[in-house]
Amino acid sequence: MMHIAAVKSLLSALCQLSYQCMSTATVSGSFGPGISQKIGTISFAVERMLSIVSNNVHRVGPLWGQIAGHFLELADTPNQHLRAMALDALDRSMTAILGSESFHDYVSSRSNGPPDMTSNTELKTLECSIISPIRVLYFSSQSVDVRTGSLKILLNVLERHGEKLYYSWPDILELLRRIADSPEKDLISLGFKSLRVIMNDAITSIPVECLNVCIDVSGAYSGQKTALNISLTAVGLLWTTADFIAKAVPNRPPQDKQTSTSGMHSDQNPIKGKSKEEETPPSPNSFTDEPPSEHVMDCDQLLFSVFSLLQRLGADERPEVRNAAVRTLFQTLGSHGQKLSRRMWEDCLWNYIFPALDRASHMVATSSKDEWQGKELGTRGGKAVHMLIHHSRNTAQKQWDETLVLVLGGIARLLRSFFPFLSGLKNFWAGWESLILFVKNSTLSSSKEVAIAAINCLQTTVISHAHKGNLPMSYLVSILEVYEYVMQRPLSYGGNATSKVKQEIIHGLGELYVQAHKMFDDHMFSQVLDIIKLAVKQALMTNENFEAEFGHIPPVMRTVLEVLPLLRPSEQISGMWLILLREIFKYLPKSDLLHDEDEVAKQASLGENTADNLMKRKNETPSGASSGLSKQVESPPQSSGPAAAVISNYSFAEKLVPVLVELLLQAPTVEKYIIFPEIIQSLGRCMTTRRDNPDGSLWRAAVEGFNRILIDDVCKDGEPDSEVSRPARLRVWKEVADVYEIFLLGYCGRAIPTTSVSPIALEADEALEMAFLKVLGDKILKLQTDAPVDILQRLVSTMDGCASRTCSLPVETVELMPPHCSRFSMHCLQKVFALSSCDNEMTSWNSTRSEVSKIAITLLLSRCHYIFNRFLVDEKHLGDRPLPRTRLEEIKYVLQELACLEIHPETATVLPLHPYLRDGLADKEEQKRRPHLLVLFPSLCELIMTREAKVRDCVQVLLRLVSKELGLEKEDQRSTHI
Repeated sequence: MMHIAAVKSLLSALCQLSYQCMSTATVSGSFGPGISQKIGTISFAVERMLSIVSNNVHRVGPLWGQIAGHFLELADTPNQHLRAMALDALDRSMTAILGSESFHDYVSSRSNGPPDMTSNTELKTLECSIISPIRVLYFSSQSVDVRTGSLKILLNVLERHGEKLYYSWPDILELLRRIADSPEKDLISLGFKSLRVIMNDAITSIPVECLNVCIDVSGAYSGQKTALNISLTAVGLLWTTADFIAKAVPNRPPQDKQTSTSGMHSDQNPIKGKSKEEETPPSPNSFTDEPPSEHVMDCDQLLFSVFSLLQRLGADERPEVRNAAVRTLFQTLGSHGQKLSRRMWEDCLWNYIFPALDRASHMVATSSKDEWQGKELGTRGGKAVHMLIHHSRNTAQKQWDETLVLVLGGIARLLRSFFPFLSGLKNFWAGWESLILFVKNSTLSSSKEVAIAAINCLQTTVISHAHKGNLPMSYLVSILEVYEYVMQRPLSYGGNATSKVKQEIIHGLGELYVQAHKMFDDHMFSQVLDIIKLAVKQALMTNENFEAEFGHIPPVMRTVLEVLPLLRPSEQISGMWLILLREIFKYLPKSDLLHDEDEVAKQASLGENTADNLMKRKNETPSGASSGLSKQVESPPQSSGPAAAVISNYSFAEKLVPVLVELLLQAPTVEKYIIFPEIIQSLGRCMTTRRDNPDGSLWRAAVEGFNRILIDDVCKDGEPDSEVSRPARLRVWKEVADVYEIFLLGYCGRAIPTTSVSPIALEADEALEMAFLKVLGDKILKLQTDAPVDILQRLVSTMDGCASRTCSLPVETVELMPPHCSRFSMHCLQKVFALSSCDNEMTSWNSTRSEVSKIAITLLLSRCHYIFNRFLVDEKHLGDRPLPRTRLEEIKYVLQELACLEIHPETATVLPLHPYLRDGLADKEEQKRRPHLLVLFPSLCELIMTREAKVRDCVQVLLRLVSKELGLEKEDQRSTHI
């Protein structure tokens, strides 16, 4: 091995040879005769120098200055070939030295422990001297090619050996910081590539004191205006830096790890979007207020540096950059918030979070509303063609709106994750009040997107913590006050935007109550109802023709329909059931919809629907009849204003009826029976809309709801609930009888004009009528109930009145009756027969059934007398002309049913028979007989003279049954019977 002095002499000779050849090169880069040979000589000298470096890497320090200096001089020549040769030589020599085993041993000795002062100085000098040519080359040359080449060398060194560097980082970072201010896009791109390698791969080898410089350099690239994509990626590097710093913060005690986790993950790039995973808030115990150690204090300061940079970038004029900065700031706080001390959190709240909100809000208020034109793409027909910009981003104000939405979303995520801890910080309530004030103002005067984001910011906090018991009552009350405040005032934006904001508020109320219902008292629940009432009132005022024109429900009212089923009062506020149900059914049609004068007069004559009779029934209710209903039932509150007005179109009401019915069935027994009569009245009024709107769905929904509540509640088999007083039950039965009386007699089986020509629709309506009739005939009048006799009398009479429609028509017009009307009348007659009979019911016979059968048989016999007499009169009137088919079918059906009808002995006690006949029948052994035929015997005798053969045959069968009932049948018939 040559002595170091000999090596230096050889280097000097090579440099002298190279200098002599360099002097012959022209400035233009072309060569005269023999110049190519000179270039070859320079190349030979450079290769020999590289060989010397490779062979002397263990002692390259004394030699490097001479070698690097010569390469720098070559790079400064005007000849392009020589510049390229010098840059390549620098790259190869630096890579050879940094990749050598000797340099690796230096790095290992530094990592294994603190070296002595001499070794430390030597290593520092060597490393800095190796890297310094890059910096010298960049700052000394004015050639863009040379600067570009120097940065490529730096990138190559960092990619291969960046983790081995230690002392040269200040120079490298200072160079990269200067590059960020360059106007050359290519230089910025190369400098940023080096920075990205540092932050992603070599950050662990950077001295702690240089991390702050790394943050500053990343901020410089984020803020440069030359390349947008570089700025966005640089913001992501700040996220990487914060993640690295946070990992150095001491972990929480082991017992807190299971109870304090964050929903954000450090490996997620916030520029690409936020995490979709559910966030779990940390336990308040996981945060410590103990003084941090010196190392942690360094981490705190570094994190504050990152936060400060992100805050400044959040005010960048480029929306993409500031939005990325805002996302990164809140993602960083969300991911590592559990490692921040109380002091740091207080600083973050008052120095970064709330100021970011204030700044974005101020920029929204002061930014221009002028629409932008997109980038010019070219011309067409002599006119410039511009890139289209979406209408949501075509002004500066709209783009600041987007930033403000991101700030609000970030605050919402922080509150969702850390609210239990944050609420215990000093002056946090003042910050909450400022947030409340901002939400009020932004909801009234900002854009729809900002308003919805502001509402969600509050809503998310409450929903996340109310059900866990982490939410103080004052926060819940403040949110309700905000919603009420917003609903009471006009919004600056109109149309669909206003509707969207109100929908968000109402939907939020529903979620709020579901999660925090245990915290609600009567006043707060009433406040929720008031807010919904305001929303409906405003929807009716602003959309008064909406339903009539389009046949749809306004969006706000659709949201109300979704939320109302969620507002079931809890046990501690069970008294609010009455308020809730009354608030709902006041939007159903009012009593003035019963505009038919004849129907109203009939109802008044029955004494059930006039105000006087209503008050009379209430006065009949004793005040102390039951512990559950000890107080007198209050009349429903009288409402005024548009919200209480009758809704001209029934689309909203028809959707509201199922909601009302469902809530009624879930109400406690006491509250249910207080409001039950009023609900039945409302459903009855909805049914009567069939005349005004026969093709609508309101009356159908009311019928289905009425059937459901009777089947599920009124007609339960067994004794009535002991909590309900007898007078309260009586009032319910009276209202039930009213509804059946009005709807069956006035609206079922009638020729109501309709625009519907669909057979399917007509069949569906007829099936609904039959279902309504079936509930009355097969449930109410057959099961054991506590309905009084006068109510049973009214119900059976109503059914008999419907059955009389065919026989009461003149013979000239009976054929004009629509088929569905005659079918309905026949079904009602069939039900009366069924109520009079006791077929297969001996084991299930009950007191209600007995009373109904007595009432039914009396009405049935009267109806049969009338049908027989009317048939004979019509037959005489028509003479030789045939009777209408409807009349013949009716009398044949009656005669056939009479032959099959068998009544209970208890039913027979009300028949108008002579005493000796009654006594004779009582001696019979059979439990089911046909004594009703004895009552009809005179009419049957007259009917035997009819000219209709089929009618005579039926009468003959009945007369034989009469003789059998009297024990007068022939001997052979008696033997057959025995």
